[in-house]
Amino acid sequence: MNPSTENKINSFRRASLITVIAVYFLILVGGIVRSTGSGMGCPDWPKCFGSVVPPTSVDQLPSDYQEIYLQKRIAKNERFVATLENLGFDDLAYQIANDKSILIEEEFNPVKTWIEYLNRLVGVAIGLLIIWTVWKSFPLWKVDPLIPILSIASLFLVLFQGWIGSLVVSTNLLHWMITFHMILALVQVGLLLYIIHRAVNLIRIKADLFEVPSKLRWVLIIGLILMLVQVVLGTQVREELDQIAFSLGNLLRDEWISKTGIVFLIHRSFSLVLLGIHLLYFFWAFKYTRRKSQINLWSQVLIGLIILEIASGIGLSYFGIPAFLQPVHLLLGSLIVGVQFILLMQLRDHVEIKLKTN
Repeated sequence: MNPSTENKINSFRRASLITVIAVYFLILVGGIVRSTGSGMGCPDWPKCFGSVVPPTSVDQLPSDYQEIYLQKRIAKNERFVATLENLGFDDLAYQIANDKSILIEEEFNPVKTWIEYLNRLVGVAIGLLIIWTVWKSFPLWKVDPLIPILSIASLFLVLFQGWIGSLVVSTNLLHWMITFHMILALVQVGLLLYIIHRAVNLIRIKADLFEVPSKLRWVLIIGLILMLVQVVLGTQVREELDQIAFSLGNLLRDEWISKTGIVFLIHRSFSLVLLGIHLLYFFWAFKYTRRKSQINLWSQVLIGLIILEIASGIGLSYFGIPAFLQPVHLLLGSLIVGVQFILLMQLRDHVEIKLKTN
């Protein structure tokens, strides 16, 4: 490979890596929005209270601002419901159309408004970084056309995610919409990590690869599936806590956990299953891989993140759901999924080496 092509590959890798880091930062900011109850800080989208720069005082808004933005959201939801019905999702459309919680309009709070506004600014920055990544991918068309194709796909995905974000606002933070929004963020991370991995393989020295048993990959696949289940359980716990917090006026945080149901108990116990599966993986990774290999190093990162995730969960459970720990817990879970995906791609390369030699 000539130096010019290698420079283009490295330039693309830097751009896409910065974009992945930015997406994770957005996940952290999203967690802060959720933990501070700022999701409806801006009642409209993409503007905030009808302005590019949101107000800082309620005096800057009309006296009937709540009714104005409620009617705008109702009109948008009616279009969304009609779209769902046309697509055949009649039950889902009926649930949204008859969900009375959507009609609750929050009072203006400057702190919550600006937290949500900053979240949106980060989202705009992500969009610009995705465009930059796409632009950097075009020179690699002749080397690997799938890289620019997938980069363009990631751009469409971020646009779709922005649209879903607007529906999250219009439906007044409808619970399953928030979960879907989170899952899309993880899909975005996975897509970008796969693109980076393909770029790395273009210049990887084949001698760096070594044989690993396929069971190492399979136990990690099980771990990834279980982790995704745990993420979904976590979002359900978060939804339950939101309802409890609302009923208590966001007070008495020490009592929130005691009022949760079976989903929380499953989520808490499931963490031990995850730890056991990944300890088995870590033992095999230490046994079958080279000590200073990327697989071994990333495996250490993975087990460290899982331990930190469990520790943050314990902190949330026993110290009254500290607000600062909620986004940290969310970020750690997202990082675990990302590292699992990185390891699965690396293990596939090493397993393929073994299959080819056989």
